[in-house]
Amino acid sequence: MWKSHPKALPYLFLSEMWERFGYYLMIGIFTLYLKDVEAGFAMTEKEASDLYGTFIALVFLTPFIGGLVADRYLGYKKSIVIGGIMMGAGYFMMGIHSLPMLYVAMTLVIVGNGFFKPNISTLLGNFYNEDQYKEKKDEGYNIFYMGINVGAFICNFFGAALQILLGWQYAFMAAGLGMFIGVIVFLLGTKHYGDKTDKKGIQEGDMPFSKIVLYILVPSVVFGVIGWLIKGVQSDVNLDSSIFGSDSTDAFIFACLPVVYFYGSLYFKAKPEEKRPIGALLSIFAVVILFWAVFKLNGSALTTWADRYTDREISGTTQAVFSNLKLAKDIEYKKDSTELYDASFRLQKENGKVVKEVNYPVYFRNVEKNKLPQEGSTVSIWATNLSQSINPGWVIILTPLVVAFFTFLRSRKKEPSTPTKIAFGLLISALSVLVMVAAVHIGNNGMEKVSVWWLVANYGIITIGELFLSPMGLSIVSKLSPKNITALMMGGWFLATSIGNKLSGVLASMWDTYDDKANFFWVNFGLLMFATVLMFALVKNLNKVMKDHGIN
Repeated sequence: MWKSHPKALPYLFLSEMWERFGYYLMIGIFTLYLKDVEAGFAMTEKEASDLYGTFIALVFLTPFIGGLVADRYLGYKKSIVIGGIMMGAGYFMMGIHSLPMLYVAMTLVIVGNGFFKPNISTLLGNFYNEDQYKEKKDEGYNIFYMGINVGAFICNFFGAALQILLGWQYAFMAAGLGMFIGVIVFLLGTKHYGDKTDKKGIQEGDMPFSKIVLYILVPSVVFGVIGWLIKGVQSDVNLDSSIFGSDSTDAFIFACLPVVYFYGSLYFKAKPEEKRPIGALLSIFAVVILFWAVFKLNGSALTTWADRYTDREISGTTQAVFSNLKLAKDIEYKKDSTELYDASFRLQKENGKVVKEVNYPVYFRNVEKNKLPQEGSTVSIWATNLSQSINPGWVIILTPLVVAFFTFLRSRKKEPSTPTKIAFGLLISALSVLVMVAAVHIGNNGMEKVSVWWLVANYGIITIGELFLSPMGLSIVSKLSPKNITALMMGGWFLATSIGNKLSGVLASMWDTYDDKANFFWVNFGLLMFATVLMFALVKNLNKVMKDHGIN
């Protein structure tokens, strides 16, 4: 497999695999840690989801700046190493039980990811720009993408075992160790990189970095501060402190306004021959925001579903294997642990105000009475964060099938255009949400636990949507962007992802406001169907733009 590819590929593959190992291990336990009332921060569902949404939004916002800094000033090797060390340190610090330290750790991960993620992908592309490897580019990225998902798949097993055996801090330390291994592997491949890691410097037609700072970064910071302060931080005397649900959401939305304005100005100021491609990309960016909003619920609302509404009890051989591997834990049944505050696990209320949940474990609350164990006995349940391995597992299984499917269509000259693939990706993703609507009804709206196969089916369908959409989005940006602003337009894709991630946190924070959980998923279905209709309406025009510019 490796012989026909650049010698650097195995090192970049393994570096990215270990980086994703650390990131997805951390994401898999992040909201569970925040909500843990015993060893975490006892946050409510709303608080944890809001912080999660802000975190993953900023993680996908910094690659835009990190890519530009590497291109023009630092070069790729220095940027990747600096980013990796920052992320590893951040993961280690997350295990320190202190809220200020958690925020410092999150900042390190956010900035570090900005330096690491875009530049290792760009570096890989540099090798495939050579004539001898050009035809292998798609295959090289498929191999690289597989590394991402191998790391994302295996990490949750380590996270579960370490959390059960030693505690949260050791799971976060494993994420940090994985990141540091990734940096070491990257450095071991140095002799194969040659001049491909060198900075490009400022090219003719590039927007000066000073202008990017002046027109994008400074206004965003100023508007973000205004958004945070406009109604003040919530207190006993200022209960209604936010416009969009939380101060962090207000700050993020306000900070995005100058950036959105800037991208709009690129269209209006563009040369006549560049207007249509830029307009096409901006319309795609707007539509895919809604895909990421629903897709990224995997680390928040769907983790809550796995934790509270999924039957995770195991027995027999499965229980023996999982217990030996420390992937399951034993919990003791007490009658008071089945006392329902309500069917949907909303937190206790005193005088109409939500207070912290303290009655552990919550697992037994929606176990059918005839399936409850005897008083004082224990049952084994698999660790919640293992559900985070379902999506990357599906990616590993389905990627070769999707690639083969499009290869078959191409051989018959029936392969759909890139915009058409994105439109079908949105439609398939919308159908995945219907699985969760059915799961809610099967579980009598949370009164009874449901099989994990509902989650497996949901993730399987949305993974097909992801494979139709995500790689295609990156491809169309590289194809349609005017050469002098390719980095800026790639930044636009990351901006759309970032806004979608934040919207995902906003959606998840509304979980406790829905007495009927089916309505929560119907809202997600509606958002994706709206995006689907918009994309199909745009397909004809987008295909024409691509054809007019000689792009397949």
